Amino acid sequence: MRKQAFQLLKVIVVFPCLLFLAASSSFAEESGYIDIGSRRELFVDNYLIDSLDGVRLKLHHPRDEGPVLKFDKPWEGPFCGYVTVIKDRDKYRFYYRGLPQAGRDGSSGEVACYAESTDGIHIVKPRLNLFAVKGLKSNNVILANAAPVHHNFSPFLDTRPGVPTGERFKALGGTQKSGLIAYVSTDGVRWKRFREEPVFTKGLFDSQNVSFWSDSEQCYLCYFRTWTGTGYAGFRSVGRTTSKDFVHWTEPVEMSFGDTPREHIYTNQTHSYFRASHIYIAVAARFLPGRQVISDEEAKIVNVNPNYFKDCSDAVLMTSRGGNVYNRTFMEGFIRPGIGLQNWVSRSNYPALNVVQTGPDEMSLYVQHDYAQPTAHLRRYSLRLDGFVSLNAPYKGGSMTTRPLVFTGKELVLNFSTSAPGFVRVEIQDAEGKPIPGYSLDEARELIGNYIEHPASWKNGTDVSALAGRRVRLRFVMKDADLYSFRFLRKESIGQPSDY
Repeated sequence: MRKQAFQLLKVIVVFPCLLFLAASSSFAEESGYIDIGSRRELFVDNYLIDSLDGVRLKLHHPRDEGPVLKFDKPWEGPFCGYVTVIKDRDKYRFYYRGLPQAGRDGSSGEVACYAESTDGIHIVKPRLNLFAVKGLKSNNVILANAAPVHHNFSPFLDTRPGVPTGERFKALGGTQKSGLIAYVSTDGVRWKRFREEPVFTKGLFDSQNVSFWSDSEQCYLCYFRTWTGTGYAGFRSVGRTTSKDFVHWTEPVEMSFGDTPREHIYTNQTHSYFRASHIYIAVAARFLPGRQVISDEEAKIVNVNPNYFKDCSDAVLMTSRGGNVYNRTFMEGFIRPGIGLQNWVSRSNYPALNVVQTGPDEMSLYVQHDYAQPTAHLRRYSLRLDGFVSLNAPYKGGSMTTRPLVFTGKELVLNFSTSAPGFVRVEIQDAEGKPIPGYSLDEARELIGNYIEHPASWKNGTDVSALAGRRVRLRFVMKDADLYSFRFLRKESIGQPSDY
């Protein structure tokens, strides 16, 4: 008995994050309902869906807004990569590897660079005067002479409650030889080593290895490069480990991609979505080694490095709700390579880490272009808020019914758009699927227009507080419309300006 108790205690200590998640999921499954509280829910997967009738999940593609950052300084160059963007209050911070000439991972020619913006659109490179590089100290370099950390230096803003000011920013970087080495910073510009020895060593790390604090799992998460074969063989893939203190990490687990074809995932870029922290968005780089699109002659025309045009890549959308499972609801490309030969070279079209809000109804993501070319740069792409995927209804209409839910709040607000003749109507049913009087389809008002937040309403108004805490189903009846997300919330919160 003592031995069994000790083993249980060991599990609780070593795997607290996994137990926290497993307990929540198990309770939802055993109780027969999902407690969504007042969380915003997106239709990036089938988690909430019980039945579809004439509607479908539709992947939306970001709009190319053009170049925002050129990698044109002597210490930057054609092989800049592994970009991270962080929205820190009223400032957008950009981090990336500077590398003028190709070389081994972690070579002495690499540095970590920094740029910033007040709107996420107009980006400047401050003269920081922290490190002398190529004889110049007036530069935007935030880390040098720290090989191999700056090869894939990837920071995040630590949102853990009570985090010390000096550790407000954290970062990981390194290779298989060095392990992942942790850095911390107060201001996101001046960095110091968190501890001398690496904090995690059980991976190959030959990519951007990303980390963040998870509010939903109450621990730090790290998603890092693995391979499916021995050593650097098989498919490039993703592993996951968790930590309570950013120093001691659990035994890693391989991420699962469900029943989908295996593909090379070069960078995973997994992060907590800023409007729904329990949903992790991964705008990943999909790499196709040996899939050559442009010829030797065409490669000379675009002036790409001779070693970097015999493969191609694009961006795909993956999501997770915790644990070691990615949902690949869509195998199709999320961001396709653009028009022009320069977009079809090796290791181009790699997304930056994180999606950030850049307007009242807009969010942005950033993608590297023209890799291994003199014109290497970063481009901005935009989507409406929550606009990764929608529940889409054609002109002839259709409906979706959720699994049983329990919520808290006074109003149900939707993020949706319709055509002029289109609409969305909401029926609230009991757990058995019977319409609840006052909230039936016949009593539901048609919602018409294009809104980020708009309350559902019935003949008696918008108040649903009488149903809070009760097991219910939502039935969305739609025509020529897209529904991106929904949320139950306090009435007084609706219409308040967004802080972006």
